[in-house]
Amino acid sequence: MAEPVRARDDVHEVEAVLFDWGGTLTPWHTVDFGEEAEALLAAVVDPPDDAADLLRRAGDAVWSRSRDHHTSATVADLFREAGLEHDESLLTAYRDFWSPHTTTDPDVGPLFEALREEGVKVGVLSNTVWPRAWHEEFFERDGVLHLIDGDVYTSEIPWTKPAPQAFRAAMDAVGVDDPARCAFVGDRLFDDIWGAGNVGMRTIHVPHSDIPRTQVGHSEGRPDAVVQRLAEVLTVVAGWR
Repeated sequence: MAEPVRARDDVHEVEAVLFDWGGTLTPWHTVDFGEEAEALLAAVVDPPDDAADLLRRAGDAVWSRSRDHHTSATVADLFREAGLEHDESLLTAYRDFWSPHTTTDPDVGPLFEALREEGVKVGVLSNTVWPRAWHEEFFERDGVLHLIDGDVYTSEIPWTKPAPQAFRAAMDAVGVDDPARCAFVGDRLFDDIWGAGNVGMRTIHVPHSDIPRTQVGHSEGRPDAVVQRLAEVLTVVAGWR
């Protein structure tokens, strides 16, 4: 059951619900980043003996900048940070490594359909180094791409959550200009809840992710509501409407 919604004075009708991706629209999976580096290694041209270690450290550096400075990166930046040349056509092993972690939660399709039937726009804002095409392929595979009104992937913009600019880009993508008329759903109390709350959005926390200590930011937001499964988002939003 969803926890009671926290009372607010700035009550506005919700026009859009924006969702984080990993750990929110997908079930949380703990990832071995050493194994991820080994998967990236398959795309390196003439790898040195320490290439996997360089890639692991590059990943740590890229995500540390996201946490501390809210700056974005791409897959290519991982190799650039490691000082390694790569062949984009050889990223198959990397895609295969991540594929089991990209499955859309079964609640997503019915939830998105119900929100849209109520006239609420559906958006996605993901901190990611992956290109848009990969995310769209995952959504298309799982039958929900056509239910998304606007989506922003930080690999395409200069910022990552919790930067206000990232949330405003997501608002622009769904065509809503007032953050008080948006709700944000996410699993991270820093990136998602603290960030969206600072912009003026209402926030809904999905509290099932075991966030790595190195990815935990300096603050934790206080969500306006907490849900144990995504299907409960509809009830929360209905209460705000």
